Amino acid sequence: MEGCQISCGPLSWVCAQNAHMLCFRRRMNGVSVVETVCYDPEVQFHGQHLLDYNSSICLMRPVKTSEDFYICSCNTEDCNAKMIFTDPVVSAEEEKNGIEPMLLLILVPLVICALVMVSFFYCYHVSRHLKAIKRKTTGTDIETYTAIISDDNSLNHNTELLPIQLVVTVGKGRFSEVYRAKLKQNISGEPFQTVAVKIFPCEEYASWKTEREIFSDTDLRHENILHFLTAEERKAERQYWLITAYHERGNLQDFLSRHVVSWEELCRLGASLARGVAHLHSDQTACRRPKVPIVHRDLKSSNVLVRTDLTCCLCDFGLSLRLDNSMSPEELANSGQVGTARYMAPEVLESRMDLENIESFKQADVYSMALILWEIMSRCSGIGDVREYKPPFGTFGEHPCVDSMKDHVIRDRLRPEIPATWNSHTGAGFLSSTIEECWDHDPESRLTAQCVVERFDDIISSAVLLPDSSEQKSPDSSEERISVIP
Repeated sequence: MEGCQISCGPLSWVCAQNAHMLCFRRRMNGVSVVETVCYDPEVQFHGQHLLDYNSSICLMRPVKTSEDFYICSCNTEDCNAKMIFTDPVVSAEEEKNGIEPMLLLILVPLVICALVMVSFFYCYHVSRHLKAIKRKTTGTDIETYTAIISDDNSLNHNTELLPIQLVVTVGKGRFSEVYRAKLKQNISGEPFQTVAVKIFPCEEYASWKTEREIFSDTDLRHENILHFLTAEERKAERQYWLITAYHERGNLQDFLSRHVVSWEELCRLGASLARGVAHLHSDQTACRRPKVPIVHRDLKSSNVLVRTDLTCCLCDFGLSLRLDNSMSPEELANSGQVGTARYMAPEVLESRMDLENIESFKQADVYSMALILWEIMSRCSGIGDVREYKPPFGTFGEHPCVDSMKDHVIRDRLRPEIPATWNSHTGAGFLSSTIEECWDHDPESRLTAQCVVERFDDIISSAVLLPDSSEQKSPDSSEERISVIP
């Protein structure tokens, strides 16, 4: 390596016999000082044994234990006249002049990047602020509505209330009223999206909150579950709104009271009902993603809507419960005895649910589902006698109480009658036995909702279809007959 040479000038001399020349350079008070001495190579110099004392040149080497300390040794005449540095000697001023440009090269790009980032975020926030002001003056635009009415079950996080015009009341329950309404979809006023609006008074905030939380679960989305659009707090009106899809055929109870169905329509209604309940109860979605099971706890024909294609979708989740595995029996017990007495399972009527087993809540839903399936079958023209519509246990009054239902369902073991004509057809007989297994007095003996789905699939796939009777019997206005469960 080519080194740096420094002349010693007047410092050069010749040492006595047996002595060797030693030259060293060090920094004192910021100034480089070069000194030359004669030394005995047997003795350490500044803690160093010099091994190159027989060298003919003065090759300066750094002393590792000292900062900016270089030393050489040689034994020829005037060998110290020139000191050769293998590492270039840099003065303090040169070092200072070298560091400053390097710092500039590092710091300047960092400062520029910081200024660019600050400018970007400033412009972004100013832009958002201007857009917010524009929305306040012109109303919510069509893109906002499109985002709200999406394919996902999600809450509307837009701070503005939707421009909704209530049209007519289509239903009324214990906690709320349901309206058919028009949702304005653009600023010009046309067209409108027809939606359903479920309105809770401020006193029923808990019911609204429960249903909103159930609907906000994106895993709830299913073709046989009512499609949820958004939830709103209407503070000025002291009301809480749930906005959902609207189905003009109404609920299943009203539909059956006005229509007779064919065997094929029965299968479509019943299978879609079972699929909706099975999805609620399942611990995973159709694509095998884990989900929290949900129980409805108020299944009845008035809480099932009929879609245009004559399939069912479940609604009214105000009493529903998410079956989180972390829930203790005490928390489950606090959920209370809920539902409609006519559709309550025996263990719910008797308040003897097995709180150690969350499956018991699903079994109670299956009992209620069996009564709804019975209602659909009772209005099917393809399996025999078609009677005037009556709800299950219709002879027990319009609104039977819990104690009355306990007497009939638990003490007397009564269930709606399965007419003999239903068993005259293979498919109807198979479905009748399925219903009887679902309303079994023993919860553990009941089928699961998924099993009911599979039985409907077997019926449909085997094409067990019975043409409608060409000679339909007139509705029988006699009182409902009741069968006894052994």
